[in-house]
Amino acid sequence: MANIVDFKKMDKTIRIFGVVQIALVALLVFMAVEFQQKLRMLGREYRFMHGVLAAFAFQMLLFFPIFKLAGKDADRDLSVMGGTLTSAEMNAVAKKKRFSDIIKIALLGFFVVFATAAPPDPFILSVIYYSFILTILTYLQCYNFHARKLKEQVKAGRK
Repeated sequence: MANIVDFKKMDKTIRIFGVVQIALVALLVFMAVEFQQKLRMLGREYRFMHGVLAAFAFQMLLFFPIFKLAGKDADRDLSVMGGTLTSAEMNAVAKKKRFSDIIKIALLGFFVVFATAAPPDPFILSVIYYSFILTILTYLQCYNFHARKLKEQVKAGRK
């Protein structure tokens, strides 16, 4: 890249995502304790670890698509920061952003519908909740990873 890229927006996004991740981890721990107490009151405390493992398995299935989506989002954001895009390229970037947003909204909708349709069993709700929060955390982590990696590549290419 011949032009100078201003990384202030990307750095701000990385910092915001970091703060959100801290809040989500705190929320995840709080709700895990709550679900554990509910399962203990029902005499099914052994199901707590089953729920954690089920959410982990579901997260492993979603990891690669989330990793790819976050990488494309970070790459798209970096290309916009370059500032040398034509109007046709900006339209293509806007179309990619809309598609990415549709995917994220569809995933949110899936979890909302799944949670409302699920029976009010603490075990099932805990798996849904853990999977939802872990999906968001995975996306944020992957975005930050790709953004930092792209930032280093651009800086190394400039030197």
